[in-house]
Amino acid sequence: MSQETDPATLEAILAAAAAAARPAAAATPAERARWLDAVADALDVAAGELVPLAHAETHLPTSPRLQGELKRTTFQLRLFGKVLADGEYLGATVDHADPDWPMGPRPDIRRVLVPIGPALVFAASNFPFAFSVAGGDTASALAAGCPVVLKAHPGHEELSTRTGQIVREALIAAGAPEGMFDVIHGVDVGVTALKDPRIAAAAFTGSVPGGRALFDIAVSRPTPIPFYGELGSVNPVVVTPGAVAARGEAVAKGYAGSFSLGAGQFCTKPGLLFLPEGHGLDDVLREAVAAVAAQPMLNDRIASGYRNKLGDLRGVSGVDVVVEGTADGSAFTPTLLATTAKEFLAGGAAVHEECFGPASLVVTYTDQAELLDVLATLEPGLTATIQGEEDEADLVRGLLPALTRLAGRLLWNDWPTGVTVSWAQQHGGPYPATTAPTTTSVGTAAIERFLRPVAWQGFPDALLPEALRDANPWRLPRRTDGTR
Repeated sequence: MSQETDPATLEAILAAAAAAARPAAAATPAERARWLDAVADALDVAAGELVPLAHAETHLPTSPRLQGELKRTTFQLRLFGKVLADGEYLGATVDHADPDWPMGPRPDIRRVLVPIGPALVFAASNFPFAFSVAGGDTASALAAGCPVVLKAHPGHEELSTRTGQIVREALIAAGAPEGMFDVIHGVDVGVTALKDPRIAAAAFTGSVPGGRALFDIAVSRPTPIPFYGELGSVNPVVVTPGAVAARGEAVAKGYAGSFSLGAGQFCTKPGLLFLPEGHGLDDVLREAVAAVAAQPMLNDRIASGYRNKLGDLRGVSGVDVVVEGTADGSAFTPTLLATTAKEFLAGGAAVHEECFGPASLVVTYTDQAELLDVLATLEPGLTATIQGEEDEADLVRGLLPALTRLAGRLLWNDWPTGVTVSWAQQHGGPYPATTAPTTTSVGTAAIERFLRPVAWQGFPDALLPEALRDANPWRLPRRTDGTR
């Protein structure tokens, strides 16, 4: 059932979000942490209702996938509560007046991060909990003190409506302002909200065309706003000769499991595997990929897009089908393709762009120089992986600058699917991976997207924000006169 928020309701939601911005910004970190904990508790209680709804709309398996994803969602809500308790996210800095400052007498000046204002979040299709209504973008924006208007994904509208009700009710019951959170539906409605001057920032997870279109709207408004889009990624994996010799079979099996996980509908799916020429792993790869059972795609639109993209890949000169995938309605077994570095360089856009679904391309290279030539042509992405051996340090060092250029997260002898939520996590990368390569959408640093710095110069202590007062009532970690 397709839903669309009517204009009057949208106006009421935007007005309420704008009205909530001031009291939300004034709330203490401890108060916001209680809000987040309350939402997490309410979602945990509703798991028996929400997980079946998610399964019915997305075809994703109930266990362990959806149950685990909901636990991840409530975990990250509570983790942002710990971020608030820690206080370092505010970047509180105090420079007292100094008449002997080398630049000339220095005034008293103090800096801290403040909420940017109401945020518009566009939910993703492939993670109906962790990147949707109560996902990481929502959690980090709420933690920052920003009201959230959540644009639901049409792939799971009923789940979005119910989850939104639970989030909103939990926030209000915990003392958050009335307009702190709400859900809207409809493509055009989302665009209207993005153009509204009351929206101060936006976040998006989805395709390159959709994300780029919204990014262009956000930055071409009369008052441009930050747009944090996570778009597309091919996530290359480089296998060294030493890794092939030491554990080639394990690498081949791990690769097959990673690119086919969740029917290849992960933004971190390894879309390219670079193997040295003469690797001898063809039979292992065939067996491992052929053993993967058919899995349904999230919806018919995504399935259709996958068919079209796979057709483009198969039509490239020099690309051979190693394992032919099968289709039964919207359920697919994985497809494995292969080519050489030389043919890849001549293959054009089709071999460089993300194919969202259970397909991946093996590219054989003759030596390090040819591998570097190919890596230099790749579009940046979210991840880049090396499967190598420690005694190949010189070879690996030669690859790291190229891979660092490409991605926000580098992996050593691991697989990119599976993005933990932690303090050090980086889920981002240069365009087209994201529209803001200096930020992350996963991990505690995600809160920084919804904050902006303000400096107070010469203010009496009583008029300063609590975070900057001499008594430091919030007990924040601060840099004072250059010293932590």
